[in-house]
Amino acid sequence: MSVRMNLVLSDDLNTAIEQVVTESESNKSEVIRKALQLFIAAQEGKKRGLKLGLVEPKTRQMETEFVGL
Repeated sequence: MSVRMNLVLSDDLNTAIEQVVTESESNKSEVIRKALQLFIAAQEGKKRGLKLGLVEPKTRQMETEFVGL
């Protein structure tokens, strides 16, 4: 089953999403679905004491940690 939702975005966020759509050859719905899945995974990880970030593959060091999710 699917649920249809309406959503209001700021101009800046809409522009950022449009850029991702262009670069990934995807569509807005898919980009937003993936973003929500990432947010849910971050919330679940946070409950387990994990952190979300960007890791340098060679050194395996976290370069950027996302906080406030």
